[in-house]
Amino acid sequence: MGMQTDVKQAHLNGSGFFVKGRNRVKGISMVGAGSADGTLVLFDAAAAPVTASVTYARSGTTVTVSKTAHGLTCGAVIGIHFATGTGGTATDGTYTVTRIDANSFSVTDINSGTITGTPAAVYAVGRWLMTYEIDSTDVFQNAPFIPGEGVLADTAVYGYMSNIAAAQIYYG
Repeated sequence: MGMQTDVKQAHLNGSGFFVKGRNRVKGISMVGAGSADGTLVLFDAAAAPVTASVTYARSGTTVTVSKTAHGLTCGAVIGIHFATGTGGTATDGTYTVTRIDANSFSVTDINSGTITGTPAAVYAVGRWLMTYEIDSTDVFQNAPFIPGEGVLADTAVYGYMSNIAAAQIYYG
């Protein structure tokens, strides 16, 4: 295989689309804001993720997500990121939704556990690609390794940032 020359770069200072269309994320770098622990989540989605007033609970492998008027139907596929709650966290990933009612739905986690309280979640109709978390004391440029040919996004690459000062992706 010859040298690859089609890699491009996109930069954000806040949540938004890095790039639209089918692309492979081949690299990523980010720097924390330094005020609190930071999180960068990449979604393959046509629209921005739902971030306001989303909470969850977990019992065993069942994760119940609460969001007023969520609008999802049974069988919808979402990518979701779960904040840490008392007792741990649910597993970030791509899941098929079971609609409970207009204000809640459930997904089946690949792991088992119990979460108490109502920690936050962020979800997008589409797929979860990856999550990176940075400690509040980490204000250095971070560039985690993405193996192989990268991570494929079919629709777009959306970056959800919480306490991240800047992030870049390298794609092609």
